[in-house]
Amino acid sequence: MKAFRHGQILKIIQGQQIHTQEELARELAALGVSATQVTLSRDIRELGLVKTKDGYTQLVESSDRGTQVDLAVLDYLLDIRPAQQILVLKTPPAFASSLAIAIDKAAWSEVAGTIAGDDTVLVVCGDVLSAAAVHARLLEILRGAG
Repeated sequence: MKAFRHGQILKIIQGQQIHTQEELARELAALGVSATQVTLSRDIRELGLVKTKDGYTQLVESSDRGTQVDLAVLDYLLDIRPAQQILVLKTPPAFASSLAIAIDKAAWSEVAGTIAGDDTVLVVCGDVLSAAAVHARLLEILRGAG
């Protein structure tokens, strides 16, 4: 059932703009597939879906503009605040999880993990030097666009 549900989710987001988990649950229900909010959250993460201004889309490895993490940083990163071995990243409302997923999928060795809220991502690094390296990497991505 999980593989079928994943396939239906991908079909739905490719065919129309879906901006919320509630909309996605409604569309799945119309197809006879029930899913709780917890299940949808897990599915979204497993499928590598990110929320954009046009709705959910599947994360891709790279594009003509750069890697997916580059695109997410350029599209969503508003501010970086270092705090010891943690970086606090600010995004527009509703885009923190998209940036966190992109950072997680980039699998940077300095990053132990991310935690996303609505407009804030905590990037947890192993130590202060690792956090400084990630900070520099994020700034380099931003400089490359300018």
